[in-house]
Amino acid sequence: MEADGFMSRRLMSAETPGGNGGVAGASAGAEIRWLGGRMWGVSEGIVGGLSSRIAVESELQTVQVRAPAEASGTPEPDYECLPQHASTSTHMLAGAVAGIMEHCLMYPVDCVKTRMQSLQPEPAARYRNVAEALWRIVRTEGVWRPMRGLNVTATGAGPAHALYFACYEKVKKVLGDAVHPGHNSHLANGAAACMATLLHDAFMNPAEVVKQRMQMYNSPHRRVLDCMAAVWREEGARAFYRSYTTQLTMNVPFQALHFMTYEYLQQMLNPHRQYNPVSHMASGALAGALAAAATTPLDVCKTLLNTQEAGVQARIIYQVPSTAISWSVYEFFKYAITKHHHEKLVREGGAKN
Repeated sequence: MEADGFMSRRLMSAETPGGNGGVAGASAGAEIRWLGGRMWGVSEGIVGGLSSRIAVESELQTVQVRAPAEASGTPEPDYECLPQHASTSTHMLAGAVAGIMEHCLMYPVDCVKTRMQSLQPEPAARYRNVAEALWRIVRTEGVWRPMRGLNVTATGAGPAHALYFACYEKVKKVLGDAVHPGHNSHLANGAAACMATLLHDAFMNPAEVVKQRMQMYNSPHRRVLDCMAAVWREEGARAFYRSYTTQLTMNVPFQALHFMTYEYLQQMLNPHRQYNPVSHMASGALAGALAAAATTPLDVCKTLLNTQEAGVQARIIYQVPSTAISWSVYEFFKYAITKHHHEKLVREGGAKN
């Protein structure tokens, strides 16, 4: 094994019978290379600019699994996988990007969910389904109306998700090594998710208060600062955290089930924990759907929702793509940043020699 190498590298040629089993789980290699190459091309500039701030931890552990040699005896590696442990700062940066992209892309659906789940909606804001709601909002209130409040959500999502993923990865590793060393531990995953949620919601709760007030039908608030000033002036600072404990009542079991399901699906679909966009997206979507369906009653209580069927539909429609986006973006940037650092260290080492 090479101390500074990455994990598995497999050949472009088909495996021969009885070949190395270490490359199992990479059957979607062609699709991964196609998607990964394009995603890397788009974000290489971003990663290059930001990753200079990230220190590579000395505890970074990597493993290289060699593929069987070709007939010529000279293997040509074509696929690099994630190291087993990325740095905490890498988790934070990847998490921040994932959180911002998740909330920005899903914000119009989140706006519809807020309206459909309100306790006493205005007659003009009663919708049959998500598609009809979006169409009516755009037609009657303007094309940008579903995006009102997006800036405060994006501002809160960056630091919230940075702490969220960094805390989860660190606590999961510490507890996992203590409970079940070298193996996936559902107990460690669930406990880590609970602790990460405490930090995430502490940052996101004020943004949620402002966002939901701006999303409501006929809201008097048109700008974020105006809404924040009005809440502060009329209700005081406590209003920004009035729903914090109730939010935790919903989010703690949701995130525990979400992360436990994601890790279990990764264990099944991607046992070698390679960078595999297909498995990350599928696992995230399924984990989000299951957690959303199981905790919808708590979501109803949190936001004083009624028990209409449309509320469950809107929540699941929001969570499935939302968690798929979050996990796939997070895993990609974690891979991209660490890969960029590795290549930089190799170049610097070569120059010194």
